[in-house]
Amino acid sequence: MQMQDLHGYVPAIATPFNDKGEIMEDAFVELFEFLLARGATCVCIAGDNGESWALSAPERGRLVRLAKDTSKGRVPIMMGISAPTIDASVAYIRAAEENGADALLSMPQTYVLKASEAELMGRFDKISVATNKPLVLYNSPRRMGFSLTIDQTEKLLDHHNIIGIKESQRDFFYHTHLLHRLSHRLAVMTGPCHYIMPAFGLGAKGFIATGPEFTDLWPSEMAKVGAGIPDETYRHAHYQLTVLYELLMSLGTWPAAFKAALNLIGLPAGVPRDPVYALASDNIDKIKKTFDQLGISYS
Repeated sequence: MQMQDLHGYVPAIATPFNDKGEIMEDAFVELFEFLLARGATCVCIAGDNGESWALSAPERGRLVRLAKDTSKGRVPIMMGISAPTIDASVAYIRAAEENGADALLSMPQTYVLKASEAELMGRFDKISVATNKPLVLYNSPRRMGFSLTIDQTEKLLDHHNIIGIKESQRDFFYHTHLLHRLSHRLAVMTGPCHYIMPAFGLGAKGFIATGPEFTDLWPSEMAKVGAGIPDETYRHAHYQLTVLYELLMSLGTWPAAFKAALNLIGLPAGVPRDPVYALASDNIDKIKKTFDQLGISYS
């Protein structure tokens, strides 16, 4: 997988668990096919939506193999390898490689809440020693406790096999300078879904975000609409993405609201894995109310 292969709609697929915490493989395949029907150009296993923190290395590998077998070459498969320790990340790398993942998504060391320049660079040095697979950086200040600087991203890009970045920084000053400076060298993929449409106008190549599963505008059309002259289609899509993001991020513990919303539109997302609880009924009613306001059909 190369930089030019990373573009458009790259969903982080949910991992469907039953009430016993078991992965429902048939449900996973159904979710996978739904995402491809919506225009996915790549699918990410073990992202935040997939409850990466609850998945062992063998489970990640099994999901990658299931995705590869289901895809049959239609789209490449990315797998998350973020972890607090490098040993855990290397175990995830092995599972990804053994089961045919095409690219790896990695934050810096997670949940440490701070990393020195030397620690940050050392982390990716060790990852690069462990694999020849292309890397997609994941900059999520909300989950990491700090943000990559553009200088750090450029330095990592200079020394490692990096083809893109999932950029979840919530600052348009930052996005503007990142895209101006580095978009010719890596695929910038938008994280927060309310940034998707305007980011395309600034040169983003795609998005790894939550929300396009439910919009009237198909995710496969967002690049074209986002890079064009803003019209009613653009404004409607942007509004739906904004309201969906506000809604889903405000209810329960992630990704309980996302799974509840998928279940409402008839997809077998199951329930979160312990210790996360399924969304309470009053919060499901809030999703229904917002869906009604946005004109989104549900069962």
